[in-house]
Amino acid sequence: MKVLGVNAVFHDSSAALVVDGMIVAAAEEERFSRRKHGKRPVPFAAWELPDQAMAWCLAEGGVDVGELDAVAYAYDPDAVDHEGQGLDPQWEPLRTTYARRAPLFLSTALPGLDASKVVFVRHHVAHAASAALAAPFAAAASDCAVIVADGRGECASHLTGQYIDGKLVELASQGLPHSLGLLYEDVTAHLGFARSSDEYKVMALASYGTPRFEPELSEAVHATGDGGFRTEPIDWDRFAPRREPDAEPTAAHADLAASVQRRVEEVLLDLARWTHRRTGASNLALAGGVALNCVANTRLHDEGPFERIWVQPAAGDAGTALGAALHIAAELGDDPEPMRTAALGRGWSDEAIEAELTRAGLLYERPDDLADVVAAALAADEIVGWFQGRAEYGPRALGQRSLLAHPGREENLERLNAVKGRESFRPIAPMVLAERAPEVFARGPIPSPYMLFVHDVDPAWQGRLPAVTHVDGTARIQTVDRADHPLLAAMLAGFERRTGLPAVVNTSFNTAGRPMVDHPRDALECLGSAPIDLLAIGPFTVRRR
Repeated sequence: MKVLGVNAVFHDSSAALVVDGMIVAAAEEERFSRRKHGKRPVPFAAWELPDQAMAWCLAEGGVDVGELDAVAYAYDPDAVDHEGQGLDPQWEPLRTTYARRAPLFLSTALPGLDASKVVFVRHHVAHAASAALAAPFAAAASDCAVIVADGRGECASHLTGQYIDGKLVELASQGLPHSLGLLYEDVTAHLGFARSSDEYKVMALASYGTPRFEPELSEAVHATGDGGFRTEPIDWDRFAPRREPDAEPTAAHADLAASVQRRVEEVLLDLARWTHRRTGASNLALAGGVALNCVANTRLHDEGPFERIWVQPAAGDAGTALGAALHIAAELGDDPEPMRTAALGRGWSDEAIEAELTRAGLLYERPDDLADVVAAALAADEIVGWFQGRAEYGPRALGQRSLLAHPGREENLERLNAVKGRESFRPIAPMVLAERAPEVFARGPIPSPYMLFVHDVDPAWQGRLPAVTHVDGTARIQTVDRADHPLLAAMLAGFERRTGLPAVVNTSFNTAGRPMVDHPRDALECLGSAPIDLLAIGPFTVRRR
């Protein structure tokens, strides 16, 4: 079966192609449009069809529109109840009308598409499928529970279930207006950051505070013991004044961030324990925007009842395109294969990259040993732009579109935050060979290839890796498997030979407000506008003039 999945409802519009149960391609529209999260004036930011991403997925898979068995749209307008449910009376009817007309829009965007092949998949069902049907443990083995938590779907903000014989059995759902994701969005806005965009900044700020407001918050935010929870309205000004975006966060702001973070973690732990009691499963798959909270994921791993936890790397709304496609593929009789890599986006041949370098009139080289050249540059404290293979699906840079730096120089935290235009309190993360990780990092699962958990930095290494050790002594690591990433592994080995350090800084290859680079042209523009010393793009290197 050939199934195209589409997300175009809330934000992070995206497309994914699944052929005979195999994930062939997946990409967010922002990588093509260069508008991060598809940002446009409300409400149209939320309803942007991923025209370019859809066309690319089909081309990558060599699939003609007429060959598609289904187009799975990750939102079901029939699941919306406009009476109550905390929905916005101004925009919700328009949003639902838009979704109902999706078959028409899609057949216009994809000439030749039979509109009758468009099928709707509930938002949280798509999230659930994106995690459980793609997990390394087989959902068909009836040993996979799933928890979805985000801002909202049609009328709900959460789903708990279990996959039995590859089919989802729903166990609990939380109706709006109660929502952990919307709670986190609200405090994000109160703390002066962008709603539905900067929630990860609150997680970073939380490490600088103490959760002294959590007892009071627990009255409004708590699990209900039946697989659900409550998030009652909160007067944030009781705890800290609203911060202007250009003002420095105060200790009260950090304490509020820490308190909300802790409360969300406690509710998730309660949900996980309830789910385990109901299912008896040893494996848990997570998806939804809340599943991008790597601190909460680590507490679930360390303190929760499940033996193994897997988080889909595009756990936010972008991942619902993949989940919708997997869900329909399974319904049509395919047995979905596990997700083996997040490198599902666009890639470029050596010839195409060289053509872009020539067109730009740049001096470039093709070294015999690219990994060694980059290792030497990093050891010399240069910042390297790394553009290799197919782009990542999801928000984390995982060694395809990365900025790399020396982790042993404390000043590189400030240096990279300046390059990217980021707040000074935000951490940067390390990339490390999988076999070296247990010596350096503790707590949290290893391997950890998708940067979705935090790990304690061993005290013996904290002083040696100051750039990637957060204020609380943790790091959000990416482990690199030699078999999966031989070039990255060779670079890391070369860096360790020179410095004695088994890790390098890995942060996303972009500047403030821009999506990660995706096209070679994007990488060259970033090289020209930011103080990057060396660009390693395909087999070529380009030095900043």
